[in-house]
Amino acid sequence: MGLFGLLLVLHILASIAIIGPAFVMPIIRRSARTVGQLRFAFGITTKLAIIPKIGGAVLIITGVWLMIITKMGLSQMWLNVSFLLSLLMVVMIDGLIEPRMKKVIKIVSESQDQGNEIPAEFGLLMKKIVPIETAAQLLMITILVLMVVKPF
Repeated sequence: MGLFGLLLVLHILASIAIIGPAFVMPIIRRSARTVGQLRFAFGITTKLAIIPKIGGAVLIITGVWLMIITKMGLSQMWLNVSFLLSLLMVVMIDGLIEPRMKKVIKIVSESQDQGNEIPAEFGLLMKKIVPIETAAQLLMITILVLMVVKPF
């Protein structure tokens, strides 16, 4: 396996590191039924959050390197669209989802004295986050399809 093959494998593994937690973390959070379970779920998802960040860095580095060694640059439309959708996805996650999740985590951590019942405010905030998470997940699937199929 040459440099191209190694970079391609690293690129694919990095995409898995991003996509996997993005689909698993919301499921973990939504499965919590008590405040204690929520705290535990947020503890896990906070620890898992580093994986997509590392994967994202590796994905960018290997992607640019692959573009350089194949002399492809940004000459392919599927690559340009994938790149733009990836930027949109990063903006959605870092600019829309993460700030809202910080508010949710704060509410959960402050509700320690209120017993096991999940605060109503948590549900209202999560209802605002779920559509954004779903859109980000759909973007990830679209990018993955573009990378594999290379339709145009």
